[in-house]
Amino acid sequence: MQSFIACHLDYCNALFSGITDTLLRRLQSVQNAAVRLVTGTRRRDHITPVLRQLQWLPVRQRVEFNTALLVYKALHDSTAAYLVDDCQLVSQAGRRRLRPADIDTCSVPRTNTRFSDRSFAVAGPRLWNSLPARIRQPDSDIGEFRRQLKSVLFQVTLWRI
Repeated sequence: MQSFIACHLDYCNALFSGITDTLLRRLQSVQNAAVRLVTGTRRRDHITPVLRQLQWLPVRQRVEFNTALLVYKALHDSTAAYLVDDCQLVSQAGRRRLRPADIDTCSVPRTNTRFSDRSFAVAGPRLWNSLPARIRQPDSDIGEFRRQLKSVLFQVTLWRI
């Protein structure tokens, strides 16, 4: 199921940042159907406990997870150059730091429209800055970052699916 459904939900899902709730519910229904197929859960049964048991993040949190992971890779120069250019630390952008020096904070460009707020150059750094400081440590490796990020997103999930 991971190779058929989950990879399609995750493919380019940074583009899903800021989409309407109606479209997000459609994607969530695809994930719910996949979970029901894997576990044999009936259509009438609640899906929330099954998602918790499998430790699958809902679609909205999957989007946040993959977007934050792209920002992490951009900050550590392990992704495409055009993404690296979109994610600049405040210290690298030549701006004054207002937070402690040991925490990585991204510079968020100003925009004039809601549509431009959905771009990776804005949504990625904004999401990065909203993460807890313990996750954004500059010396963490990608495995530790992924584990902590999934833990945080799993804890703050509203589970109203």
